[in-house]
Amino acid sequence: MIYLYKENFIDLLNLINYLLKNKVKPENIKNEIYMKTLLEETYYPVIAEDKNLSERIINKIGIESFLIVYYVFLSNADNKELLIYKYLLSSLKYKNKIRFMRNIDCVNECLKISKYVKTEAHKFKGFVRFSELDNGVLYSQIEPENNIMLLLCNHFKRRLKNECWVIKDNRRNLVGIYDKKECYILDSDIDIKKFDSEDYYEDMWKEFYKTIGIKERKNDRCRMNFMPKKYWKYIVEVSDNEKSSV
Repeated sequence: MIYLYKENFIDLLNLINYLLKNKVKPENIKNEIYMKTLLEETYYPVIAEDKNLSERIINKIGIESFLIVYYVFLSNADNKELLIYKYLLSSLKYKNKIRFMRNIDCVNECLKISKYVKTEAHKFKGFVRFSELDNGVLYSQIEPENNIMLLLCNHFKRRLKNECWVIKDNRRNLVGIYDKKECYILDSDIDIKKFDSEDYYEDMWKEFYKTIGIKERKNDRCRMNFMPKKYWKYIVEVSDNEKSSV
């Protein structure tokens, strides 16, 4: 049986809690938009939300393990829900020591995925490039492998707390919006166009980037080690010719 949940972390935790309490071993766990095959059977249980569940899990396994599980949820791994279930199932035995049990396959896999998500989020904190729209709002586009929007919003909420900004994840049609007070993450397919006035500042930045570069010391291999090609699409200082080669 494949168990379904709404596509959010809290609902997944409530479903896993339901499965563990009832000693149910699911064949798989998928979000509600999962398209089953003819041979698969799905079930979407109606579960009352336990508002204190997250706090109880943290008290049991520790904040470090809870964050590991959360980062896995943000990943693009196909089997992430089942991995989280197995991780929490193992935590019934090992409790707050679970994150040290690398000999357990699900724990080792969760640690690797969690590190991958955190690494990508860290890179994007440096790779995000904002353009200023004519209304003063800062706007940026990204296409990360994992769903790191919340991690980026928390970072730029602190870094650019006196600015209004928008970050658009084109891969997932997610938009992070900050209005100098609160940050909101919405599903949207909006396409915010830049205005001609912005071209002047982009040209200035490109010229600055070109000027400070030392032609004789140019090292494309070293450059790609720090800024892989998959991030070049929305990097202003990367030339159009270089982007076309991605």
